Amino acid sequence: MVTWALRISALLNYHHHSIRERFMTGLSDWKIVLIDDEEDIRDVLTMALEDAGYEVQSAADGQSGIRLCKTVSPQIVITDIRMPGMDGLQVLEALKQADPDIEVIVATAFGEMDLAIRALQLDASDFITKPISDEALHLALERARQRYTSKKQLKDYTGLLEKEKAETIQQLLKNISFQRNLVENSMDGILGCDERDRVVIYNHSMELLVGYQKAEVINRMALEQFVAPDEALRLKEALASDGYGGENRLFLFETHLQDKSGRKVPVQVSAAVLFTNGRPAGRVCFFRDLREIRKLEREVTDPARILHQDKMMSLGRLAASVVHEINNPLSGILNYLRLMSRILRQGRLSEDHHRKFTRYLELVEAETDRCSRIVSNLLSFSRLSPPNIEAVAVDELLQRCMMLSRHKLELSNIRLESRTPENLPAVEGDFNQLQQCVINLIFNAIDAMPGGGTLHLEAALDEQQSMVAITVRDTGPGISPEDTAHIFEPFFTTKQEGHGVGLGLATVYGIMQRHKGTVDVTSRPGQGAAFILRVPTV
Repeated sequence: MVTWALRISALLNYHHHSIRERFMTGLSDWKIVLIDDEEDIRDVLTMALEDAGYEVQSAADGQSGIRLCKTVSPQIVITDIRMPGMDGLQVLEALKQADPDIEVIVATAFGEMDLAIRALQLDASDFITKPISDEALHLALERARQRYTSKKQLKDYTGLLEKEKAETIQQLLKNISFQRNLVENSMDGILGCDERDRVVIYNHSMELLVGYQKAEVINRMALEQFVAPDEALRLKEALASDGYGGENRLFLFETHLQDKSGRKVPVQVSAAVLFTNGRPAGRVCFFRDLREIRKLEREVTDPARILHQDKMMSLGRLAASVVHEINNPLSGILNYLRLMSRILRQGRLSEDHHRKFTRYLELVEAETDRCSRIVSNLLSFSRLSPPNIEAVAVDELLQRCMMLSRHKLELSNIRLESRTPENLPAVEGDFNQLQQCVINLIFNAIDAMPGGGTLHLEAALDEQQSMVAITVRDTGPGISPEDTAHIFEPFFTTKQEGHGVGLGLATVYGIMQRHKGTVDVTSRPGQGAAFILRVPTV
């Protein structure tokens, strides 16, 4: 028996070092397939990855990416989550079905946290958000390499054990040092039990997950002590059934562990019953901590966070336009100051020069005031503040919206026509949130008229309902009846990939509900669209 154990130990050492050499000697041994429908992104990421030492090949869509993976057998795939035809989630499922060991990193746009969470549930290695930072990219790749190496080591060890025909699970657990890299360095918590459910394998990630130290657990605690009684029964029943990956197997089953302080920890577990000579001899469980994923889910469903995210997206679009808007008066101020300096250098001011000097000062003051008002409006729009319900002057509201978006409209070759009657009563609401609604509708109108057109911005009193109706109407292609029924749903969008995530109109709808108002749309294909906000008067 001692000789047999020494043979196993020597073989393990050989496999451990050969695996380490094969996977850790350099990045040139790592092959990456990059799948993205945007050529510029493929080119930039390919250069960055090749500069880091990886071997990289790319594909422009999901189908060709899967075919490329069959040809080159990469260890890691980076795929965009939103692509025409076959999207990133379908690519992930197809790749995992063909080769469960391949590591897939998904790239998401800002605001697509629900898709990122779904990708992690489908066993994606990681997700990174666009625009992709160098630090996030290389951190995700490092994690993917670690996962791939750990799984490869596990396969090699399993194959070795099958070859040597270990007689009992106890001998297997004694002679195989799972704690060497495979177990201790795993990002997932690994817990192994013998036939009596007594814990015999317990790694560092499990310590972090439930708070018990290894010395407190090994040969002292059972699997049932880490879960509530009802969850322990549900876990065993699921493992015995064939509904979660096959009989005596579990795949991505969600449950709760109970940590040392009694708190519930949401986890995703994959598990298998181990057999010796056809009889159950224990089980091994792999736990993935879901606390961060649950946190992301809460953030995605938090109305205040969604509202602020949507505002920041609008702010990003406003910023470039505002830079141009401020640049013109600043240029004028600089020219007037130069003229004034030249006049002063000529000596005492004549009466004519005095008049010019006074006029230039007035122009500088006016242009400086204009810049100040633009910046003040932008800062007010961007500020994260609690709702402040007060009387809002509709004329002032629309004037600020027009000031922030005017240059954007000019750059898009869109003519603005506005009409607000005098003596329009004030409405009751939060100025900042109502401004966000109008800005969103203006941006939607701009997107609907890529070749230019006319935007009508109007306000009118609805005396019967004691409301003011604010209408934003474009001369774009209109909205189909099929899409009209869904446009206020979160994440629904009719825009092309990369031009919106479907939060804008859902945010407008939510703000109107909180203001006890409404938002409606009228449209016919080919005849533009009109969005009407109705807000109660004071």
